[in-house]
Amino acid sequence: MSDRTRWMIVVAFAIAMAWLEAASVFYIRALVDRIEPYQANPLPLDTMHGALGNVELLREAATIVMIAMLGLLAGKTWRRRAGYAALAFGAWDIFYYVFLRLISGRPRTLLDWDILFLLPLPWWGPVLAPVSIALVMIIWGTLATQMDDDASPRWPWAPASAGIVLALAVFMVDAWRALPHGRDAVLQVLPTTFNWALFCVALLLMASPALRYLSASAPRTQGGR
Repeated sequence: MSDRTRWMIVVAFAIAMAWLEAASVFYIRALVDRIEPYQANPLPLDTMHGALGNVELLREAATIVMIAMLGLLAGKTWRRRAGYAALAFGAWDIFYYVFLRLISGRPRTLLDWDILFLLPLPWWGPVLAPVSIALVMIIWGTLATQMDDDASPRWPWAPASAGIVLALAVFMVDAWRALPHGRDAVLQVLPTTFNWALFCVALLLMASPALRYLSASAPRTQGGR
């Protein structure tokens, strides 16, 4: 199987998974009357403290496991496995929002707020933020899986890891501030501002592996350095 065919299979799987994710989220939001998540009492306490809340948390954990296993199955080296997992995650995330818009009419714009994830704390942010990260993951995943192993540069782990931590902090900062007041306070958080400047720094750091790949693949000038 060629690398291009493997790439298409992984993307097709991710798109199908995105439809299942969008349908599941639509069912849950309709059940708790939260088609529009950005409103008072965004995570109803009776729901999140009951069986449905635990099921939702496990469902989110299961999606990450599925993406990780897809990467392990698709790649032959650890770099390619990470690349396919990143590719799948990015395609899944973007098409999740495409399908959710088709199903529910939300989000209306890329600047609409959304609850992005619930583990370990609720993540909040405008839809544009996770979509931007997803695009970076698709680009890096494509480069990491389609380039020859001998031609691929070393992945700058430190800045990319710092970018991931920084982005998570931006997404979870409001929930973190509410944490001393208990779980109920965390579930009721409704952010009003998003730190775009800090997020852009995080995004640039996360993009460093893709930028390194693009730099390595660029044609060198004669007598290049």
